[in-house]
Amino acid sequence: MLQLLVGVFVLAAPPVEKQNPNIVFILADDLGWAEIGCFGQKKIPTPNLDRLAKQGMRLTRHYSGAPVCAPSRCVLMTGKHLGHAEVRGNQQAKATYPEFSEGQHPLTEGAVTLAMTLQKNGYATGGFGKWGLGPVGSTGDPNKKGFDRFFGYNCQAVAHSYYPKYLWDNDKKVQINSKPVPGHKKQPQGEVKLEDYLGEVYAPDRILAEALGFMDANRSKPFFLYLPFIEPHVAMHPPKQWVERFPKEWDETAYRGERSYLPHPRPRAAYAAMIAHLDDQVGQVLDKMDSLGLAENTLVVFTSDNGATHPAGQAFVGGADPQFFNSIGNLRGHKGSVYEGGIRVPTIVRMPGKVKAGTSSNAPGYFADWFATLCEVTGTKAPEGLDGQSLWQEITGRPDKVARKPMVYIFPEYGGQVAVHFDRFKLLRTGLKTKKPAGWELYDLEADPGETKNLAEREPGVVAQGKALLKEANGNNAVFPVVIPAD
Repeated sequence: MLQLLVGVFVLAAPPVEKQNPNIVFILADDLGWAEIGCFGQKKIPTPNLDRLAKQGMRLTRHYSGAPVCAPSRCVLMTGKHLGHAEVRGNQQAKATYPEFSEGQHPLTEGAVTLAMTLQKNGYATGGFGKWGLGPVGSTGDPNKKGFDRFFGYNCQAVAHSYYPKYLWDNDKKVQINSKPVPGHKKQPQGEVKLEDYLGEVYAPDRILAEALGFMDANRSKPFFLYLPFIEPHVAMHPPKQWVERFPKEWDETAYRGERSYLPHPRPRAAYAAMIAHLDDQVGQVLDKMDSLGLAENTLVVFTSDNGATHPAGQAFVGGADPQFFNSIGNLRGHKGSVYEGGIRVPTIVRMPGKVKAGTSSNAPGYFADWFATLCEVTGTKAPEGLDGQSLWQEITGRPDKVARKPMVYIFPEYGGQVAVHFDRFKLLRTGLKTKKPAGWELYDLEADPGETKNLAEREPGVVAQGKALLKEANGNNAVFPVVIPAD
């Protein structure tokens, strides 16, 4: 096509073909349902996440893949619910593969991940944070599961320390602290000093720097950026300047490590500091997108891998205090539980021009859905056999008329638990691997989100329907076996 310009014929530039959208998926670690401002938090400021919610949509009935870290990430990465997931628990790899000294039970060679699928569609793929689905060199190595670049913690146990000796850059260890701080220690006596538990390099800061570099390097092509950050998972030892942002009056008593993890002189302030720091990191990611001109063509998803830190006796693990922060709102249960507080997670999505700003959706969804959803967003062919379904029509304001698939939880840990969410109901049972299993519990989540009224005796037909769904969904898993009771 010719165009006349100041008396000279020049060739007009061809129209630029719009690039496939980028995906930035941010995963917090043990962030409770009500621990950010736009989901009801009153004591901890989260301006960046609140801004993200104003620019996008809150998913107010969204659920993680499992009540704890590794299986939740397995569901997210494979699109298979816990009935079919290869990884159903946090078991260390060395339990079945003694050649590995760190890392969790690995995904098999045949497991297909979201990253692998997007990679085949031409996406640059980067993971920065915590992996938990197989040691370096195993079949679950992130580089074998679709990530061009991985930087961070391979092993969840190592991630209990925010000042580790090293992080992994693909298959190489990169030392970041010459004097690492362990994630577990008790201090029964003496003054607990914050400075005694600080190292040289705060790992989240180093991980974020690498992630921002990935965005710089891949600005001109579509990318999938997976950010499984480690905050606010205990141990609590954020940088001092972040702790000092919160009132000294909050903490009358130091935490001495008596419920595992590290001591801290100001545990409530430290916990708030980690969430505030997490929010700041989200802000840096959003600002980087803006500076690179990528925000308009990027879908951002923010969520958490499970609910808030769980109790240990009459208090909470690691010195955390979810009661003080009202971390689960009016829900029941915490991390490690199939009750709502263990699996319902704060979730925000943003994509200008596609997702209406300042909106919310109460439609149920969970981690198994993201594989299908992100394939639809990116025009990627999804593999057969996914348990989830795309949420994209709901997110973009065109509610899908396809029936909601049951959402399944078959979880061998924390006493053994199962749950299935179908229609407006959730059927669950706990203590399956104890000497005294609890009975079946049935809740109408639309009328009773706090799970206060057990309808099992009143609705035997609904209970039978839920039990049948669980039995049908429970695949064979020799490493993480769970038997669905017949009674």
